[in-house]
Amino acid sequence: MKAVIMAGGQGKRISEIFPDIPKPMIPIEGVPVLEREISVLREQDITEIILTVGYKAKKIIEYFGDGNKYGVNIEYYVEEQPLGNAGALYEIKSKLTEDFLLLNADSLFNVDFQRFIEYHNRKGGKATIFTHPNSHPYDSSLIIAKDGKVTDWIMKDEEHPKFYQNRVNAGLHILSPKLLNERPNTEKVDLDKQILQPLVKSEDLYCYDSPEYVKDMGTPERYYQVSEDYKRGIIEKKNLHSKQCAIFLDRDGTINVEKGFLSNIEQFELLPKVSEAIRKINESGFLAIVITNQPVIARGEISFTGLEEIHNKMETLLGADGAYLDDIYYCPHHPDKGFKGEVKELKVNCSCRKPKPGMILSAAEKFNIDLSKSWMIGDSERDVLAGKAAGCKTILIADDTRKRYGQDYTVSNLYEGINLLIQIHNLEV
Repeated sequence: MKAVIMAGGQGKRISEIFPDIPKPMIPIEGVPVLEREISVLREQDITEIILTVGYKAKKIIEYFGDGNKYGVNIEYYVEEQPLGNAGALYEIKSKLTEDFLLLNADSLFNVDFQRFIEYHNRKGGKATIFTHPNSHPYDSSLIIAKDGKVTDWIMKDEEHPKFYQNRVNAGLHILSPKLLNERPNTEKVDLDKQILQPLVKSEDLYCYDSPEYVKDMGTPERYYQVSEDYKRGIIEKKNLHSKQCAIFLDRDGTINVEKGFLSNIEQFELLPKVSEAIRKINESGFLAIVITNQPVIARGEISFTGLEEIHNKMETLLGADGAYLDDIYYCPHHPDKGFKGEVKELKVNCSCRKPKPGMILSAAEKFNIDLSKSWMIGDSERDVLAGKAAGCKTILIADDTRKRYGQDYTVSNLYEGINLLIQIHNLEV
């Protein structure tokens, strides 16, 4: 698959620390970010690259040349006048005869592009965008999706819902050249607003969710964070081609205050220091994945939609504190029958309800997780047994340290547990 990299931006926000360098040439540990992007592509046999350049284009062209030095073939399109972040695509559309990758030159990423491409081909839409959770969803564009199909796109300058899933556009795309058949009647073309967002109505837009590393360097703060992540080796390790490590988290009593069979969104309340604990997981390079039994659905006390709204509240509250979850797994089943209002088809003896390890095993398959190097943290015997059955190490949250279910450690709260793991694994956060 051919890759188009948009490398024409000036980078006004980052110019306070790099005033004379075009954004693609900003160094990460001495190497331009664009060179690091090209290396990731080359390592995955994506070697046909078109760079659209504008601001200080000569510096970029002189540095990369025809790409032969870097094991790729590079062509250029120079914007003499700014065309917006997508206008150049219409000028090079004769070179784009098949679906192509569209990337930004001011982000550092390391993702398994073959997974991304296979997903796009399987869905068959006109475009697939790479989405992930991030630490600042409140000032990002939100992507709303159902079974991978994007159903709404809320721009960052539009009013956000009160509670929402932390899913944002990461700036990696796969597009069909059919999208370039008709050019918008404007001098500058905005990729999101004029090309991608309109696909929501035609149901031709899909999202590919992944916890892999993609972070823009548009501000000094984010630049310093990316540089630090690179030095610590987190960026490469997050590629799903590599085995991942995860911290699996129970929900009720671990993340939020235990309220019995919680079925009312107003009842949901984060426990103290939970956001800080999960933020430390995010910074450590481990995945943060919720694994929760939710028999309230089988009992007829809440719908699937109602539970998702509660989880949206959880993600919103965490996001406001700079923390995020990489995924949420829940079991809606319950084996006991005879309750008024129960959902009969969910009254089954399933393989996902803890203490069975089904949810953990599903997450391990999806994210290529090494369970022997992962942890399950929860406040019940079910959590410990599920973690052990999956091959994880376990931590029990309990006030009474005498409780023994075979857990490796006992702590009084999640924050204490994460600090313990930081020490055990000698993690930098």
